[in-house]
Amino acid sequence: MNKYYVCEVKSLRNRKRRRDTALPVIPILLTAAAVAVTVNIARHNTGALGQAGEQAAIASAVLTMPDAGLDLLLERFRGLVRDSGDEAKGDVHIQWPPPQVMDQNPPGLTQEPARPRQETQGRVPPRIPPRYAAPLISEDFRGFDSGNWVKWRNAFIKNETSHSDEDILSILETPWEGRLSDPSQPQILIVHTHATESFESHNRDIYDIRNTWRSTDNSINMVAVGEELARTLEENGIASLHDTTQHDYPSYSGSYERAARTINSYLEEYPGIKIVLDLHRDAMQREDTIVKPVAVVGGEQVAQVMIISACDNGTVGVPEWRENLRFAAVFQDHMENRYPGLARPVYLCYRKYNMNLTTGSLLVEIGSNANTLEEALRSARMTGEALSDMIWDMVSYNPAEG
Repeated sequence: MNKYYVCEVKSLRNRKRRRDTALPVIPILLTAAAVAVTVNIARHNTGALGQAGEQAAIASAVLTMPDAGLDLLLERFRGLVRDSGDEAKGDVHIQWPPPQVMDQNPPGLTQEPARPRQETQGRVPPRIPPRYAAPLISEDFRGFDSGNWVKWRNAFIKNETSHSDEDILSILETPWEGRLSDPSQPQILIVHTHATESFESHNRDIYDIRNTWRSTDNSINMVAVGEELARTLEENGIASLHDTTQHDYPSYSGSYERAARTINSYLEEYPGIKIVLDLHRDAMQREDTIVKPVAVVGGEQVAQVMIISACDNGTVGVPEWRENLRFAAVFQDHMENRYPGLARPVYLCYRKYNMNLTTGSLLVEIGSNANTLEEALRSARMTGEALSDMIWDMVSYNPAEG
């Protein structure tokens, strides 16, 4: 079988753009530091300044920054600042506000060279100075029959919409019809809107608050996770296209717009694409504690996976959201059939995340920033096995026959 599954999009134009937009590191860092100080002063003196005074102080500082510096500020405070030019997921579907870290080395300033991936198990983790150490805990977020979720077969759905649970179950009575006509031809696209999202380097119960959990090294970020998923599909006789473009580098702002252009280019070249998976990792925090979604599956500790499916209330702009939801439910049903505990409940919410571009589009969170890369890679492989089961089942399935 032809190896379609890796399809890098790194055009000369993109490389030129990255050269032309090389950041003036020192001025930006100094300006970002000044803004951070101003923000902290404003936030801690709200009583004296009042809300208007706080907003004016922050706005004044931000307006002095170059565009590239503003990108850094958005990344540093992305859990507090809503970026109107992007669908920032930090304030939407995570369990708690995203980690607020001391970003000594902001992402996007340097391009890290790719290096062979090394297993972290068995290696001694670096010492974290006590002033930078904070707790990390593990939790299992799988769904249960007694939980506050919609239950469909073996799938659970966290319904964050105005639709009743009965409405959701009624939608799922209609089978998903996005079957692949020939799995040996590329009809699955894997992309990464936030490719530089990365993980904890070691499995331990503390973390370094200076960590940004971002890397442009594709051997340790979400691209590596997508590669594992694509490889698993290929091993099961299913061709896929894996785009490795770092849509969030060098600028985090506008990542979804750039990813949409990439997806549309594939849809134009491969009109038979039935499935588009945008792979991310989540971020969860309670005060100074970061939380990793983890389960033991088949004797292995794995990062739990959460599928996000868009819903439309007339303003979001995903008119075919019901088809995506059907796909999400079937997908998770197969995940739970094969690997009980691997999946968190499907998250149904009023967000677009480029799911308007084609039916069969989902955003998939594999673990969180608190998981290790090894845990995420195991999950990617299990996710690929479950997706392969689903696809081969659907190839021979005729909805008209029930």
